[in-house]
Amino acid sequence: MTDQVGIDDIHAAREMLRDITLTTPMEGARWLSAMAGGPVRLKCENLQRTGSFKARGAYVRIARLSEDERAHGVVAASAGNHAQGVALAASTLGITSTVFMPEGAPIPKEKATRGYGADVVFHGRYLEDSLAAAREFAERTGAVLIHPFDHVDIVAGQGTLGLEVLEQAPDVRTVLVPTGGGGLLAGVAIAIKAMRPDVRVVGVQAEGAAAYPGSLAAGHPLALDSMSTMADGIAVGRPGDITFAAVRDHVDEILTVSEESLSRALLALVERAKQVVEPAGAAAVAAMLDNPTGFETPAVAVLSGGNIDPLLLSKVIRHGLAAAGRYLYLRVCIPDLPGGLASLLTEISEEGANVLEVAHERISPSLTLNEVEVRIQLETRGEAHADHLRARLRERGYRVDD
Repeated sequence: MTDQVGIDDIHAAREMLRDITLTTPMEGARWLSAMAGGPVRLKCENLQRTGSFKARGAYVRIARLSEDERAHGVVAASAGNHAQGVALAASTLGITSTVFMPEGAPIPKEKATRGYGADVVFHGRYLEDSLAAAREFAERTGAVLIHPFDHVDIVAGQGTLGLEVLEQAPDVRTVLVPTGGGGLLAGVAIAIKAMRPDVRVVGVQAEGAAAYPGSLAAGHPLALDSMSTMADGIAVGRPGDITFAAVRDHVDEILTVSEESLSRALLALVERAKQVVEPAGAAAVAAMLDNPTGFETPAVAVLSGGNIDPLLLSKVIRHGLAAAGRYLYLRVCIPDLPGGLASLLTEISEEGANVLEVAHERISPSLTLNEVEVRIQLETRGEAHADHLRARLRERGYRVDD
């Protein structure tokens, strides 16, 4: 078996997937288009079966197993999306599956994986820990390891998304792809560059789990010492050998985005596009929000997955609201006299801000005997509104600190 994936492999994978996966929608994004100065579209792979692109590669890989290999079952390691893809493919083909997940993997992803028929085992803190346990299980039981990204069949399956992008947006000039181990980015880049070498392909990683920039600079895959990101779907500490070579040869640029940018992108997608995505799935949009005019349009941002824990979604939304200036936390010194707090709250009310929480602090070296510090959390309409409120309070003689 060669380690190279070509356009013929991707076309063959598409035939295998014709009645298995969905051709997911390509939606316009007028709000992003206005910022970018040209058309921007969203490839909604969050609406794929199992909630992410992973079902494409997993099915192609498992469907090509021999009868003897199928008899021993399959095993995988995944934070959740690949797990669901493997579980669905295995159950569809009548094969047993076991999935090793990092401890702390999102509960909905675990439940969905079990729901598709897989046995789930938690092991280790990072995906690499789970992958080591999956390899040991494969050696012990004879089960076939279905790697989450570093296999030619996986890359070919993910590459079918690139074919759909070219068909749904034939005028595209730039494609942005969330990137972890690189299976999706590699497949999409191979497909697009084979048919439209003029299209710019950009991979986007979370800053706290960005293994590709250093690896590309070194000329070979390097493992990160540690990772820290809420984007568990792209939290991969080392590029694969096959995916690294494809990314090196076919991808134009790798960008990184902060946790704040991911939060803002996720919130914007909920508010403006009515799309629920996980943090990893919002990475391409985060890159566009960081530099709206930095990409030639028409541009396509891939929403790679939508499997998010509702608890995490609520936290990310709150974080995104704070990053967008919709939540404001202030410390205000007021006279320690009857009516002092009421006067402050009147000013805030007249400015149209909503009070969420109030606390008093009377013991501080920075306060005089006749002062009290009020710590107040507010809901505003955005950064401009928050700035206007600060200015108003200072004009009224209040000492205001963020």
